[in-house]
Amino acid sequence: MEKKSGAKIRMLSQDVANKIAAGEVVERPASVVKELLENALDAGATRIDIAITAGGRKLISIADNGSGMGRDDALMAPERQATSKIRTVQDIDRIQTMGFRGEALASIASVSHFTLRTRRPEDDAGTEIVIHGGVHTEVCDCGMPPGTTLEVRDLFYNLPARRAFLRSFQTEEAHIRNQVIVHAISRPDVAFTLTCDGASVYGLRPADSLQERLCDLFGSSQMEGFVAVDRVFGAIRVHGFVGLASNTRADSQGQYVFVNQRPATAPAVQAAIREAYPRMEAGRRPQVFLFLEVPPETVDVNVHPTKREVRFRAIGAVRDAVLATISSALSPHRTTAVFSPGSASAPVSQPERPQPQTVAPASPKPLTFSPPPPRQEHFDFQPISDTTFRPQRITPPVPADPKADTLPALPPIASVSVPVSAPSVPPPSVRPTPVAASVPPPSAAVPAASAPPPQPPAEPSGSAPWTNFRILGMLRSGYLMLETDGGYTIVDPCAAHERVIYERLMSLASRTDTLSQRLLIPQTVAMSPVDARRIRTLLPVLVSMGFDVEDFGGDTFVVHAMPDIVAGASAKSILEETALALEEAGPRRGRQHWQEELVAAAASRGAVRSGKALNPEEQKVLLRELAGCKLPYASPLGYPTMIFTSTRELDRKFRKNGGN
Repeated sequence: MEKKSGAKIRMLSQDVANKIAAGEVVERPASVVKELLENALDAGATRIDIAITAGGRKLISIADNGSGMGRDDALMAPERQATSKIRTVQDIDRIQTMGFRGEALASIASVSHFTLRTRRPEDDAGTEIVIHGGVHTEVCDCGMPPGTTLEVRDLFYNLPARRAFLRSFQTEEAHIRNQVIVHAISRPDVAFTLTCDGASVYGLRPADSLQERLCDLFGSSQMEGFVAVDRVFGAIRVHGFVGLASNTRADSQGQYVFVNQRPATAPAVQAAIREAYPRMEAGRRPQVFLFLEVPPETVDVNVHPTKREVRFRAIGAVRDAVLATISSALSPHRTTAVFSPGSASAPVSQPERPQPQTVAPASPKPLTFSPPPPRQEHFDFQPISDTTFRPQRITPPVPADPKADTLPALPPIASVSVPVSAPSVPPPSVRPTPVAASVPPPSAAVPAASAPPPQPPAEPSGSAPWTNFRILGMLRSGYLMLETDGGYTIVDPCAAHERVIYERLMSLASRTDTLSQRLLIPQTVAMSPVDARRIRTLLPVLVSMGFDVEDFGGDTFVVHAMPDIVAGASAKSILEETALALEEAGPRRGRQHWQEELVAAAASRGAVRSGKALNPEEQKVLLRELAGCKLPYASPLGYPTMIFTSTRELDRKFRKNGGN
């Protein structure tokens, strides 16, 4: 009787192994574009043409003018673990090419209808190879110019479960456009074109410099406030452009890091970037275009299946180099100039995407929030001095005589007793003035329909946090201290202002006579592809709330007007905040008016990012309007607007009344 072996371990078939590898390498259509772009750049291409259909699901075509392949190499290329980039184990320690694993083409061909056409300059004819689901179906000669063209059709046609996880065509297209942007930044010397569903999106000819390529991609006006950096620390070179502390985003999409021209992330570099900048508002991140050049043997690019992350052997040296480079650029005594459109060579014109005319500011300094004059309808942060209050430790003055038993005299704190129910009417000089319906002056409010009648200041709601209050003053940290019913309250003016603006915008969403303010110079906003796609879904909601936003094509929007209450804020900041909020709005999609809530919360946050010191009258108006809100205790994002400490709690801490 034959004994059963009971063996359970078997070798996977080549087909199954390729599909497993495809799960690591080919996450979505953008992953295919990334791998094929890397191959084209490794082949020495100076021009790469990308065409996609249906967000890359139906077709991804990438043609380059690189070195091409002969028939033998063309037949070997789609095989798993076939590569021309490495030969020995030692080669892995000094990789200088974008790709090297030899899994990309095999993985892509196993989950699509794959066609490869290639020809070397010295060959009379090219080679065409057709693969369906990993199976070779045709090999023949073809006529074509020198280079390589790859077509990927019906991605994941044989993996319906993976295909079901793909997002909408617009979302997948946005991810592909991000890949094109990243590789176009990494190689300014290479021409890139991108066509989506037959429409030209990018037409980038070779640029003479990184600065010129950034202008081509993002526009000169969007690149203001960046500082050029280029420093060498032994074998490490750090160069590119870093944004000033005012150039921030609410996510990390504004941080582009390249290691030996490879788009990558590195924990050490990210940590150095965070440390180099001053402490920022929670969630804000600076924008950088940073290139690191290090010896290939000192960096490990083989730590992630898609080569997304790299690691350094000399982590401390890399960190110190990045930290020193950015710190010197942000220093007020820097010798490098701020990025200025006038200093760059003329951007490459793109006939298919003409840019609207904009007026560049006279100074290359980054744009800052400059609010309009105060109006009766709302409270505005008005700069009353050049001093921005930042949190810092306050040390009381020391008496001149250390033996003296008396405390030093402190400056008196101005206090104003204000009953909440008392009306507050701004002086006539700050009330809006009706204007003609023709071309409005820059500061005039232009009603979308008919201007609503002036509204009195907000009266306290049923949930008002206090009946009367006395303003004790504003701390150096920017917080307001009040004496209120039964104790004292610390108010965060920025969070309070966000709440006031949020509730005003929500009230505008339910009305048909929204009050908008026309901008003297329309603000042109160039956004990332992902952000642009999100904003397009909200254009009707933005219009209903008083925004006049025009989709200018590509990733560019032109803002002609904004709601009166946020008219002094940066349109770019508000649109970016709105796009990010839309990404995180999944749990709220079942709620009524969730889109209006999203826009209002993002706009209020974008409008009051940098608060200035408030004079006593501004403090009173803000606190009165906060008391009139329906939910005065928290900002739209849930952060507290105030913290109350009762007199009983003070007595307990000071052990009065028996310490109870």
